[in-house]
Order: sequence, then structure tokens, then C-alpha cells
Amino acid sequence: MNQVSNKTVVITGASRGIGEAAARHFADAGAHVVLAARSEERIKAIAKEINEGGGTATAIRCDVSQPDDVEKLINTAVEETGSIDVLINNAGMIDPIARLADSDPDAWGQIVDVNFKGVYHGLRYAVPEMVRAGGGTIINISSGAATSALEGWSHYCATKAAVLSLTRVAHKEYGDRDVRVVGLSPGTVATDMQVAIKASGINPVSQLDPDVHIPTEWVAQALMWLCGPDADAHLGGDFSIKTDEGRAAVGLPATT
Repeated sequence: MNQVSNKTVVITGASRGIGEAAARHFADAGAHVVLAARSEERIKAIAKEINEGGGTATAIRCDVSQPDDVEKLINTAVEETGSIDVLINNAGMIDPIARLADSDPDAWGQIVDVNFKGVYHGLRYAVPEMVRAGGGTIINISSGAATSALEGWSHYCATKAAVLSLTRVAHKEYGDRDVRVVGLSPGTVATDMQVAIKASGINPVSQLDPDVHIPTEWVAQALMWLCGPDADAHLGGDFSIKTDEGRAAVGLPATT
């Protein structure tokens, strides 16, 4: 299933993990991918590899916590490619992990700026462009933490809950204008974030065997599926690939 051939797909947090895997997957499907992250050298290297491999990619440095950066990202993507068809709000942080009384207020606030405000900034500047163009898809990376209470993760749980609310509100406000807004809850994924979680030793997630984490490529496949009409029933909420039903819809192996 190819939902994105000749479309422009903007991906935040594209320097590694889910974002990098999504950039490569969407480029292989014929999309013009726009990689955004603070690590400019890294996204430029990934974009170069994609372009040399026959794909089409652009790298734009962006700190999603800064509204001016995100506005420039969206405007540049439209200027250079003619549209923004898909936005994947993937940039996110969890470190430092700490119980509330041990947390650092500045560090806690930085998580809010990236995980929550970063998604708001993406919505704020992408939605008007999509409305003008007659529609588009915005996928917010969510988590089971959005509806759970996990020790040491007050910042992460709170921001993911807030993102779920943004997804619901954006769908209510713009769903009837063909702006498709949906969240993806992938479960635990084999990324650097899991290294930080493991090192914290706090809550049951840190005790998981690394072998249970799914590969980033599975998440990229789910993101592609969410761009198509088969995912319409999940708009305005979170779609999960932690269940056999969700995995079957995407074409992923069942849970074991």
C-alpha cells in the first residue's frame, strides 16, 4: 500500500530512531521527505544517503520547542516542494527520568516544551497550509503513557496525555476540512530512549528485556498505513500496534 508517492512528508525528530526509520521508509515509497531535527549534521547525512539511493530528501534544522523554527520548517517545506501533505510529529524526550520530588524543574519544563508544545507548534503551522491545499494528514506519536501513571515518568505521561487531547481537538476543529489528525501508540520501540529507561531502573518498563522492543521499521510501516483511508476510523484518537488487531491491520506480526 502506497499512500505517499509524490507527496511531501515532514518528519520531526528525524535524526535517529523512529524518525529516521520513517524518513527512509517514506522515501522508499516515493515521497519527498523533509527531515527536521536539532542535529543538523546528522539529518543532512541521512538526507544525502536517501538522495544518493534514488529517493528525494531535504534536511532542515529545527528545534520544535521554538515556534519560529517550526514556522520556518513548514514554510520552507511548502516553498521547496509545493505542499505539505503529511506531518509526523515525532520529536520527543523522556530523560531525565525522576520521581516528582527528585525532578529538576528546568529539565521537566524542557520535556513539556518539546513533547507537548512541539506538537502544538506543528499543528499550528501545518494545519493552515493543509486547509488551503484541501487536506492532509498529521500523525502525533503517542504512547500508552498518555492514559497511564508510571513512576518516574510524570513529565512523559503528562505530555503524552496533553498530546492526545491536542489530537482530539484538532480532529474536532479541522476533520470536516479533510485534515486527518491521528495519534500512533507504538508500544516499546528499540531506540535510544529505551536505553535511558533501562538505566533509570524506575518502574516496570525499565525491567523489560530489550528483545521485547519492536523495531523502528515496524513503526514506520504503521505510520504509512495511517496515511491511508483504512485508518479513518481512528482519526481523532490513538491507534495502537500493541494489539494483535492493530498489528494485523498494518500487516505486522502478531504479539507473542
